[in-house]
Amino acid sequence: MTKTTGFELTRRRALQMMGLAGAAAFASTTLGHSVARAAGTDQEGRVIIAFTGEPTVFNPHKPHIEADEAVHAALYDTLVEIDEKGEYHPVLAETVPTIENGGISADGLNWTIKLRDGVKWHDGKPFTAEDVKFNIELLVNPDFASWRKTGHELVRDLKVVSPTELTFRLERPYAPYAAILASTPIIPKHAYDGITNLNEAPFDQSPIGTGPFKWKNRIAGDHVELEANTEYFGDGPHLKGAIFKYIPDFSVFYTQFKTGDYDLVGIQYLMPDVYEEARTLADKKVELVGNGYVESISLNMKKPQFQDPKVREALYLAVDKGGIIDALYYGTMRPTESFMPQESFYYNPDLPKHEFNIAKANEILDAAGWAKGGDGVRAKDGVRLAFTNSTTAGNNLREQTQQFLQQTFKEIGVEMTISNLPPAVMWGDYWLKSEFDSVIVGLNVMTGADPECSDYYKSTSSPATGGVGQNTWVYANPKVDELLVKGAELNDAAERLAIYREIQSEIRKDLPFLPLFQYQAVRGYKNGLEGIRYNINSRSDTWNIREWRWAKG
Repeated sequence: MTKTTGFELTRRRALQMMGLAGAAAFASTTLGHSVARAAGTDQEGRVIIAFTGEPTVFNPHKPHIEADEAVHAALYDTLVEIDEKGEYHPVLAETVPTIENGGISADGLNWTIKLRDGVKWHDGKPFTAEDVKFNIELLVNPDFASWRKTGHELVRDLKVVSPTELTFRLERPYAPYAAILASTPIIPKHAYDGITNLNEAPFDQSPIGTGPFKWKNRIAGDHVELEANTEYFGDGPHLKGAIFKYIPDFSVFYTQFKTGDYDLVGIQYLMPDVYEEARTLADKKVELVGNGYVESISLNMKKPQFQDPKVREALYLAVDKGGIIDALYYGTMRPTESFMPQESFYYNPDLPKHEFNIAKANEILDAAGWAKGGDGVRAKDGVRLAFTNSTTAGNNLREQTQQFLQQTFKEIGVEMTISNLPPAVMWGDYWLKSEFDSVIVGLNVMTGADPECSDYYKSTSSPATGGVGQNTWVYANPKVDELLVKGAELNDAAERLAIYREIQSEIRKDLPFLPLFQYQAVRGYKNGLEGIRYNINSRSDTWNIREWRWAKG
C-alpha cells in the first residue's frame, strides 16, 4: 500500500485512545445492570441477548433498524424462511410455493399460498388468510409509513380462497418475491380494527404475533422482555423467555459478557481487540463469524458538498482503509469494494481496488476547481468542502475511525466535524430521512440470499424525496434503476449474474458511499446455549430463536 502522507496512527496509539475512551465511558455508564442483576441467567428458561443499539420499533412494517428485527424474529413469523444454506422452509405457509408443486405458475406470475391450519395469535384469535392479505395491502397503502413496498406493489387480484388459502398474480415476473416474503413478518389484521390513523395504532407498542415468544414488557433505555408462547404451533420454544438488553457502550458490553450478565452477543459484536482474550474464556463460545454487513462512510447525495463525483473520488482516495482495518480491527475485517457479501454468487470480484493516495486526491480536487482558502479548506462556487460525520455515540471503534478520517481528509483540504448521537436518535429520522451529512454505518442490503436491493439503490426508494425504502443516500442513477428492474424480472441465475455485477460496477463508480470492509464479527454466547445458527441470509441472529435451548445438566 502506497502511503503519501506523513500521518501515521500506530496500533499502540489507537489502542491507547480506545482504552482511554473506554475507561471514561465505563466510569460514566451505569446503564446495563438492572435486568442482569434481577434476572441473572436462568438456564432452565430465559436467555438474555445484548445489543449496543436499542430496539424501539416493534411494528415490523414501519421503518426500523436491525436491532428491532431481533425482537421481530421472536414475536412474529413469516410465511417462509431462508436458512444459512440459502434453502427455503415453510413457517406459516404449509409448503414453500414453487413451480414444481404448482404454487407458482410456469411464467412466475400466478401464486397460490396454502397456510397452516390451527395457528393462533398471541391473544388466542385464529390466524387466517385474511391476515396475510391485510399485511400485503398495508405495506403498499399510501397512508401508511411502510418500510418496504418493493415486490408487494406488484401484487394484483389478491383473493382469499379460504381461511387457509389465498391467491394473487404479479404484474410482472419478479424473482426476489419469495425472498421478500421470507423477510416479511405477518401481523394481525384485527389489531387495526377501528383504527383510523394507520401510523398510530396501539399495536405498535403492544405487539401481537404468532411467533414463539410474546410481549411482556419494555423499560425504555434498558430492555425488552418477552415470554414463551406456550401455544406455539411449531417445535419450540424451548426457553421460558427472552430479554433484549440495551448496553450502549462497547467497553461495558464486553465487561458484562465476561462477567456473565448476559448470555449472547446480539447483532453488534465484541471489539476485535478483545478477540484473543475472549476466545479463551472458559465458559464462553467465541468465534469470528462472517456476515452480510458492509461498513461504509455513507454520503448524503443531496448535500452540495457531495454532488461532484470528483469530490467523492478524492475522499475515497484519502481513506486509509488498510490502516483502519489493521490498527483498529486487528486485521479481522475483509476490505471490499462492493455492498454485496463476498460469499454471494452475485458478488463482483473485478471492481477497481481502492488506493490510499493523498497526493492523487489533492491533484483531482485541484483539477476540479476546488481551491483551498485561507483556512486550508477547499471551496468551489460558494460551497466549502466541510461536513459532519456521525455514528452511534459510544461506539469506540467507529469513533477511532472518525479520527483517522478527520486527519487524512484535512490533508486534502476537507474539514470533517464529528457529531455523534445516541442510537435512538442516530438511527431514527436523522438516518432514515437523510438529515445527516455523512455517516459511518454497517448495512446488509441483500434480500436474504437474493441480490435484490431496490429498497436501497432505486431512486424512488428514498424517503427524503417522498419515496419508500432505505435509499438514505438519496442516490439516483437511471441506469441502476433500469438494471434493478431487469434483474428482478429474470429467473435464470446466470442471466441475473451479469446484471447484478454491472449494478455493483455502477455503484462503485458513483460512490454514494465509501466501502470500508465486510464484517467478520467477534460473536459469542455462553456454553450450554444450544441451537445458535449464524445465518448470512438473515439480518438477525434470532431468526431461529424458537430452536434455542439450554443444555440439560
